[in-house]
Amino acid sequence: MFRRFYIKELFHPSRRRLGIIIVGLVIGVASLLITNDMSSTLRNKERNEVMLWALAMNRLGRFDDLNDPLMKHITSKNNIPFILTDQNLRVCDHWMVDEETILYPDRLKRQLELFSDIHQPLTIKMWEGDYYLFYGESQLLKMLVYFPLAQMIIIVVFIFFGYATFQSTRHDEQNSVWIGLAKETAHQLGTPISSLLGWIEYLRMQPVDQATVEEIARDVSRLTTVTNRFSKIGSHTSLVEASVNEVVGECVQYFLSRIPKNISLVYNGFAIAPVKAMLNGALFEWVIENLLKNALDAMGGKGTLTVKISSTDAHVTIDVSDTGKGIPKSNFSRIFEPGFTTKTRGWGLGLSLSKRIVEEYHKGKIFVVDSEIDKGSKIRITLKRAP
Repeated sequence: MFRRFYIKELFHPSRRRLGIIIVGLVIGVASLLITNDMSSTLRNKERNEVMLWALAMNRLGRFDDLNDPLMKHITSKNNIPFILTDQNLRVCDHWMVDEETILYPDRLKRQLELFSDIHQPLTIKMWEGDYYLFYGESQLLKMLVYFPLAQMIIIVVFIFFGYATFQSTRHDEQNSVWIGLAKETAHQLGTPISSLLGWIEYLRMQPVDQATVEEIARDVSRLTTVTNRFSKIGSHTSLVEASVNEVVGECVQYFLSRIPKNISLVYNGFAIAPVKAMLNGALFEWVIENLLKNALDAMGGKGTLTVKISSTDAHVTIDVSDTGKGIPKSNFSRIFEPGFTTKTRGWGLGLSLSKRIVEEYHKGKIFVVDSEIDKGSKIRITLKRAP
């Protein structure tokens, strides 16, 4: 039992993420140490080569013998740039340094200073006086010096993409679980809804208050709509041209008889010309329902709830305004994050789901237009108008 628990804890997602980071850091540090050792070895080798060249010059004792086969061999095998000058810093010879640098005094001065920063110039004793050998580093050594930086960048990118892939996989797994749970919920609700519909038909034939029966029928119809919404999660969502006034109006009409008496619900949709957009009615009603519920919760049983539809040639706008407790500006975007809620009860999924329905399914936008503490809030939905 303990062993299984230990293995489970060992492969916990948080431990796996930490393991990926540690492995990447270990590889990076090991690479830096190895490369640094290789750089030091190559630097010493190049210094010895230059000293060998200087020693050969000392032995010859004069520059007239630069065409000597031994000197030609040593120079041609050397891939280290150098400049040889006399006591007055006049160039006597150079190797792997472009001619423009040699010809222009300012460039030459900068190059000599650069070489001096890398290595202390070597003094060569000649018959006619002392000469100075300024030398740098080979291209291979330069590449080797910067190689660890490139390695670290590659490792960081590897860790980043590995972590992002892991998070994406986890997110996909969570989505699959939620989608499966939603569909199973819709399936399980089907049986009691069918039973309730049968009981409603029975009550309609009985000598009871038919107005009450019809209200029950509306609630069951709403429950059927909710079930239909759950069944659509994760499925291909088809959009049809529909009247925004009617779809929003269905939700408003349902809430009118169920809100507290001290709350006024104002809706302009039935008083203006129909405005059409491409909608999935069942899902879009869910969005409006979430906004109305949140507004009612924020008002605490009294105030005014306003739902206003307006339009331009290209877009349709639905504004839901309340006179409730308001939203701090720091939470304008956070209220749409999964799990964020200011309520003592609830999972904080309503507005995040609404955002997904509006922006991913309907290609619209949902956002907080304005809000003041203890004065109210306005949330806006914008959709493309049907041509």
